[in-house]
Amino acid sequence: MTDIDNLINHCFADHMEHTAQAASLAGTDIAKAADALVDALLVDGKIIACANGNANILAQYFCTALLNRFDQDRPALPAINLGADATTYSAICRDNRFNDTFSRQVRAIGKANDLLLVIVDDGHKANLIQAIQAAHDREMRVVVISAKEKTDITSLLHPEDHEVALQNLEPSQATPIMLVILNALCTLIDQKLFGG
Repeated sequence: MTDIDNLINHCFADHMEHTAQAASLAGTDIAKAADALVDALLVDGKIIACANGNANILAQYFCTALLNRFDQDRPALPAINLGADATTYSAICRDNRFNDTFSRQVRAIGKANDLLLVIVDDGHKANLIQAIQAAHDREMRVVVISAKEKTDITSLLHPEDHEVALQNLEPSQATPIMLVILNALCTLIDQKLFGG
């Protein structure tokens, strides 16, 4: 076996270990997060997602699965990824308000029955913290999927909010596991709303 083969095998083994760990520790939190998402959708609320960097890809993936379909044909579900609008994002940043990139949008379009989904793969970020504060100001619930345990974001959450926290993983380790978590959420949402 070559060094390259060993490196590839290590990558897969590392991923399987982290995935198994998440499966054993996060199941209850994933179920609670799914219930919160479904509750918002059942009262005509929408899911508003935000994330920075590579985690923004995950936020867009999740919103696309809700708006279009996941595993089965079904009605579209209302979801918007605030990081997908590059024009608005860059305009807010241009005016030297990077920390407001998401909170400004949440205050403009969020309402009490909506839910804010925050995906954070590298600890805490000021713009995500401000988005959570804006959501609470709008009386929205919050669900956080985090690569780290007990961050500054965790301390902001209200009792009705939910967090699925991985065990302090690096972004490259957390991203594929977060994708599995999002797929699990999509599966649970479809099952709870549409059965089958």
